[in-house]
Amino acid sequence: MPDRSVLRKAIWALGLTQIIGYGTLYYSFSILAPAMAREFGLTQGWVFGALSASLFAGSLFAPTAGRWADRFGAGRIMTIGSVAAAVALALCAVSPGRVTFVLALLAMELASSFVLYSAAFVAIVQIGVPRPQRSITHLTLIAGFASTLFWPLTSALHAQLSWREVYLLFAALNLGLCLPIHAWLMRLSRRHATATPQQRGPGHEAGAALDPRRGQPAFLLMLAGFATEGFVLSAILIHMVPLTAALGLGTAGLFVSTLFGPAQVASRLINMLFGGRLQQTHLAVIAASLLTAGLCTLLLTTPWLPGAFLFVLLFGLGSGLTSIVGGTLPLELFGREGYGARLGWASAARQFTSAFAPFVLAFMMARTSVANSLWVLAVVAASGVIAFLAIALIRRRQSRVAFAIGGSPEKAS
Repeated sequence: MPDRSVLRKAIWALGLTQIIGYGTLYYSFSILAPAMAREFGLTQGWVFGALSASLFAGSLFAPTAGRWADRFGAGRIMTIGSVAAAVALALCAVSPGRVTFVLALLAMELASSFVLYSAAFVAIVQIGVPRPQRSITHLTLIAGFASTLFWPLTSALHAQLSWREVYLLFAALNLGLCLPIHAWLMRLSRRHATATPQQRGPGHEAGAALDPRRGQPAFLLMLAGFATEGFVLSAILIHMVPLTAALGLGTAGLFVSTLFGPAQVASRLINMLFGGRLQQTHLAVIAASLLTAGLCTLLLTTPWLPGAFLFVLLFGLGSGLTSIVGGTLPLELFGREGYGARLGWASAARQFTSAFAPFVLAFMMARTSVANSLWVLAVVAASGVIAFLAIALIRRRQSRVAFAIGGSPEKAS
């Protein structure tokens, strides 16, 4: 196992690549989309529709990317992914027409499966971090600044450069910074793979893995929970500013929305400082409950401005915890073996519903009132709470059986 100073450097280095990855492949798009639409003679809705289709294709590829991370190593996958992301950004920058532009967007989203959170979480496990769940929390805290940094950075660059030149610069970032870091992580992973079992430490979190009989129902419930969270988050975040305005908050809705990012970061920081002993199953219930509570607060208090503030605070806290749980819950429930594949399926479930959610919410708001549409979202969010509560009950039942048989829950696994 690498020494602790090397592992700390690895987490910070991964955090940097996540900031660059999310910033260049995702957050920059909303800033550059208007210029893209003008140049290709398209509406902004069409451009964002192309992005949603690309996200959907990426969700279908996520399980395969997870299996490859298990088989070949996340470090190697991320190294290849850095090159793929740079090439995709460059292709988008030089695309001469609409078809090549859409194909380049598709390539960007496929490349993101190799370099963003899912691959990074697997890399943390594979380099031999002794407490991977805590390190995943650290990583999400660092990467949480991606939008904070890249929205203003992209705007500043776009004030001086065309969107094509910005994407070429971002391609260079992926090659110049992310590629060397991921190559170094690949070497760390190989060193851990060749270590003796004593040097590697335990193969999974003690007492965490479910027995095979309960594993499949819990896995399906986990996918359902992540799918509902992805749907709710995507629907609200795309429409947050117009939603708050439509509910009577007017221009104050824009100011209220700016609190979402700080609330996300705050939730990750609080969990890092005080959530060390909290089971990830319980954290998943808390995250889903915060999303549900936020929506209900908005609906019950609108157009009262303090209620809108509380909504954004609760929703941001839930969103921040959801990012953590997406990586830690599969590890706690099923252990390290096959972690990449399970994480791939979890990402697929989340991305699949996220791709359609903005259009579904827009359709509902066009056919019925904004309030009724949000009540539907609140019910969807509550179903996620139920799914994670069911997983918690499955784990508790296993712990009771294990204690009755062997006197200790750890003996169940």
